[in-house]
Amino acid sequence: MANLELAFPRMPAADRRRVCRGSFQHLGLMLFELCAVLTAPPERILAGITVVGMENIKDAVAKHGRALVLTAHLGNWELLALAHRLTGIPTAVVMRPLDAPWLDTLADQLRRRSGIELIDKRNALRPVLSALNRGRMVALLMDQNASRREGTFVSFFGRPASTSKSLAVLAVRTRTPVVPIFIYRERLGEHRIEVQPALDAEAAGDSEQVITELTQRCTAAIEAAVRVAPEQWLWVHNRWRTKPAAPEKVQR
Repeated sequence: MANLELAFPRMPAADRRRVCRGSFQHLGLMLFELCAVLTAPPERILAGITVVGMENIKDAVAKHGRALVLTAHLGNWELLALAHRLTGIPTAVVMRPLDAPWLDTLADQLRRRSGIELIDKRNALRPVLSALNRGRMVALLMDQNASRREGTFVSFFGRPASTSKSLAVLAVRTRTPVVPIFIYRERLGEHRIEVQPALDAEAAGDSEQVITELTQRCTAAIEAAVRVAPEQWLWVHNRWRTKPAAPEKVQR
């Protein structure tokens, strides 16, 4: 509720409570769906997924030989790992172990069943570069709080949010396009994936300003996607936990 108030200060309190309830219902449905993925044939799950904008990812890969995928903890994001089969493009995803061991075990089983390549976030640079060099799509979730060391502050719902620079750094230094891809639940067992046009990473140089500007564009794409179905985003995460440094006092 505190996060919703930060993001939607003008929304009536009753509507924020409705979104909050919806977000917990969404997480419950998500767990139910993922348990089904472990037992049902993959083809049955894929039959309930519709992809809009497939040409955007195919064009990016055809032009550059690889792509970085920007996504978020929106909709049933774990289904994106399985849905990569619909593109026909080999895919790797950068992930970190979940805090709850039992949930991490479940997520690991799901991801491995999808046939996707897993890259541990803690030592990701070389495996990511290798995957890109092999013509893969590499997906990163970029909607969580980052430490000061890892992040740069950009606007998210009108508030400064410390955001990982890793995707922007990779995109600019390897000249790889960033393709935003988000998934939404239409109803139980039926999902819509939206593949948006690529964010160009052809800016000259890799200065801090260039990196921050691309990080802002990525974050703006996530915010726009969340606004489509706010009840399907992970509001339980403290997105604004890291605060900007207080301005230094001028000595007189």
